[in-house]
Amino acid sequence: MTQKSARAKTTSETKLHSKRKSQPAHEPKIQLDGSCQCGRVTFSVKSDYVYPYQLCYCSICRKTQGGGGYAINLSADTRTLNISGQEFIKIHHARVKNPEDAHAHISSGERHFCGECGTSLWVYDDEYPELCHPFSSAIDTALPVPPSKTHIMLEFKAPWVEPQIGDQDLTFTRYPDESIADWHKRHDLVGRG
Repeated sequence: MTQKSARAKTTSETKLHSKRKSQPAHEPKIQLDGSCQCGRVTFSVKSDYVYPYQLCYCSICRKTQGGGGYAINLSADTRTLNISGQEFIKIHHARVKNPEDAHAHISSGERHFCGECGTSLWVYDDEYPELCHPFSSAIDTALPVPPSKTHIMLEFKAPWVEPQIGDQDLTFTRYPDESIADWHKRHDLVGRG
């Protein structure tokens, strides 16, 4: 999978909040606080799904966030996202071309990052307006250790990456059918941290 920056632009919190179509039945229990490395951007968001279990090895995640060869996203409620330093945030839409694709396309996912220090903060996609996916590496709140991990997009991992697959871990060439919420439900970890 190859990706290049299609565009990087600034956004406003109003734009992100105006895209929300549906509201969850309840407000998630756990507040996550996050920030960029230089401290110009701080944010908080609430989630019931705080275990950093899903490691993505695609080249988008690896090149924009994952120095260890992968990135880990959490799942949070977009309506609870509060941002300070909004003026420093930029958005990247990745260029995607899978081996079976005749042509590349631009991802609908908005990768929010600090325009000053480059820290990846979260991903938002209009296809799932109620969700945002903070990168676990941008979270300052202590996160719990997951009982197992799920390794995804292994088809696209870099040759130098040697995934550390545990006995209870799951592996997928691309995406699993199980969502982040479903994984937490299966492990009875919803709203627990």
